[in-house]
Amino acid sequence: MSKDRSNLDNLRHSASHLLAAAVLQMWPDAKPTLGPPIENGFYYDFDFGKAKITEEDLPKIEEKMHEIAESWKGFEEEKVTAEKAKEYFKDNTYKTEMIKELADKKKDITFYKSGDFIDLCGGGHIDDPKDKLKHFKLLSIAGAYWRGDEKNKMLTRIYGTIFPAEKELSEYLENLEEAEKYNHRTLGKEMELFAIFPEIGPGLPVWLPKGYAMRRVLEDYMIKLERGFGYEHILSPHINKEDLFKTSGHLGFYDESMYAPIEIEDQKYYLKPMNCPAGMTVYKMKTRSYRDLPIKLGEFGTVYRFEKTGELHGLQRVRGFTQNDAHIFCTKEQLVDQIQEVIDMMLIFYKDLGFKKYKFVLALSDPEKEKYKFCGSREGWDWAENTLREVLKNNNLEFTEKVGDAAFYGPKIDVLAENVYGKSDAISTVQIDFNLPERFDLSFVNEKGENERPYVIHRALVGSFERFFAFLIEYYKGSFPVWFAPVQAKILPITDRNLKYAKGIMSELKDQDIRVELDDRSETLGNKIRQAQEEKVPYMLIVGDKEASSPEGFKPGGKNLVSVRLRSEKNLGQMDFGEFIDNLKKKVNEKSVDL
Repeated sequence: MSKDRSNLDNLRHSASHLLAAAVLQMWPDAKPTLGPPIENGFYYDFDFGKAKITEEDLPKIEEKMHEIAESWKGFEEEKVTAEKAKEYFKDNTYKTEMIKELADKKKDITFYKSGDFIDLCGGGHIDDPKDKLKHFKLLSIAGAYWRGDEKNKMLTRIYGTIFPAEKELSEYLENLEEAEKYNHRTLGKEMELFAIFPEIGPGLPVWLPKGYAMRRVLEDYMIKLERGFGYEHILSPHINKEDLFKTSGHLGFYDESMYAPIEIEDQKYYLKPMNCPAGMTVYKMKTRSYRDLPIKLGEFGTVYRFEKTGELHGLQRVRGFTQNDAHIFCTKEQLVDQIQEVIDMMLIFYKDLGFKKYKFVLALSDPEKEKYKFCGSREGWDWAENTLREVLKNNNLEFTEKVGDAAFYGPKIDVLAENVYGKSDAISTVQIDFNLPERFDLSFVNEKGENERPYVIHRALVGSFERFFAFLIEYYKGSFPVWFAPVQAKILPITDRNLKYAKGIMSELKDQDIRVELDDRSETLGNKIRQAQEEKVPYMLIVGDKEASSPEGFKPGGKNLVSVRLRSEKNLGQMDFGEFIDNLKKKVNEKSVDL
């Protein structure tokens, strides 16, 4: 970690202490739990008991924080015994739980005191809080389970941010306010891309015509891309028998995220939470030879997972979603080439989508954690992790390693892209699975005529279409590249007498498979342009008397004119209609991000 980043984290961690001190002065019965620095600020989780706080309380808390900071001269460290720590926090079960864990691991237990406030803390503070704890802002309130476990109590999380200078804080808040305009829920509603209807159910989004048009374009593109790399595609049912999930192990470790079973003719069926078991079953349907491998099976499969109502969030957190899944079955000798091929495909995908800011994360096991003992051998894990690492290095890709972030079934590479808020969202993943090949007893006949276990690679260009579209909407702020924009061109007749000509233009565009709309409202041209710009349509085709001056009107395949205006407000002026179509199709074929 850089020195600047470390200093900023210390500042933000110090601010979380200040927040806790202010909350305790205002709500003495509240129980503080944890308050770490995060990427763009800090938070602190509290158990407020029966008290209820809202975002209207945040300015009052801020005022109290400024008042308290004036008396803080520093952070005094004191190492204490577990007994003293437990006695001090005897009324706070969250703190005593952490104290016990520290004591069990024989780690130091330290208090930090500022003014009258004392907190259990491992350190990482600034030296002069009175002078530096000034430029902060409390941002929002959210619910959060204690330690992220839904079996635990829901706490109240207060988010804030702080910077060394007022200018930096102001710039951040301005950017945050600007980014909020492009929140995918706001734009999704304004642009009529998707909707969530109470009558249908929370967390179950409906793709509206414009959003579905975009989705179909991207699905077709991704299927074509995958087929170019030798993939075949399957489509499995939304419900599967109970026995399938017993074999896969989902009913042993994932059933809390699954919906209640459906009884059909005395058999239990479940809405599938993952596509993987069906993919394993397809592989196992017949004997496979080493000559058949690699086998690459893709699926655009819809899955269902239980999420609590309070955790649902637009398209980012839903109960039903479609995954761009793929399973690659290969020999050990083929694994490097197959991982390399996935990386090649990802880089093409990011280029065509216009993504420039993304990073790779290698998620590794932590041998000390029990979960990595569930499947596979330590030797196999080490080899797989080194293989993923070498592929990343061989491609000269910058990456970070995160020990303990691997799934229990194998190591993985995640790709994170930067969103409109400056945060990183997970887009793609490639994972090695030691679990399912064993559970389904997969095999192929090797060159010696013996049965051998194949390696299985999970691969997803996008984790789910829903989450990906949330990112995509915010990334482009709704101004999508023309090749997958929901409406590529909008025809704006100036007067009713230009309608016939405009309809001829629209008919020709539809014949050319261009997504087009006609604004035939009795509105001024200015209003029609304004509406099209708000809808972020890439091209506006203005049709007036000059364009429709031919006595024959619109001539299919003949000489026709249109005036072209871009959503950027740039006016390209009058041009030949055929030339416009050629230019548009060229942009589409080249996957151009710019107009």
